[in-house]
Amino acid sequence: MATTLTHSVLGLIAAKTAAARRATWRFVLLSAVCSAFPDIDTWGRHAGIPYGHVLGHRGFFHSPFFALLLSVLVVTVFLRKGRPFSMRRAGLVVYFFLLTASHGLIDAMTNGGMGVAFLSPFSNERYLLPWQPIQAAPFGLGIFSPNGQQALADEFAWVLFPALLVWLVFWVCR
Repeated sequence: MATTLTHSVLGLIAAKTAAARRATWRFVLLSAVCSAFPDIDTWGRHAGIPYGHVLGHRGFFHSPFFALLLSVLVVTVFLRKGRPFSMRRAGLVVYFFLLTASHGLIDAMTNGGMGVAFLSPFSNERYLLPWQPIQAAPFGLGIFSPNGQQALADEFAWVLFPALLVWLVFWVCR
């Protein structure tokens, strides 16, 4: 799995790229939370939910179906300003969908685990991308181990650095 820290920072970068100077604290916070939220399923281990279960790690909460549900919920509950059925709100749903769905794609780029249930809740089959340049991060405090440090370095190289470059291009062009 990629670290929750990386997913959150990616959300912060996306918020600053998408909204630039108009980014409210609410928009930035929701971006960071949505991009990391699928890892809520790691808490299932403490409740006895097995890894391969539909609600286990990288299951339903990592699927595009869940990303759509979460993005509609976030826009409906937290970003109610304006008409309920407008292009602005549709754009926000798409933005939060892409941000949340990126979580599963990034996790599928890691070299560990059973994969991501992209088709959940319709199928619990797990998939990894053919290209897996990111070392899977260990759970919990394992991030301080050599494998954890390698995972952070890989996440920076393959996720955060490219995202920062995109932000820089947008910043310069504005």
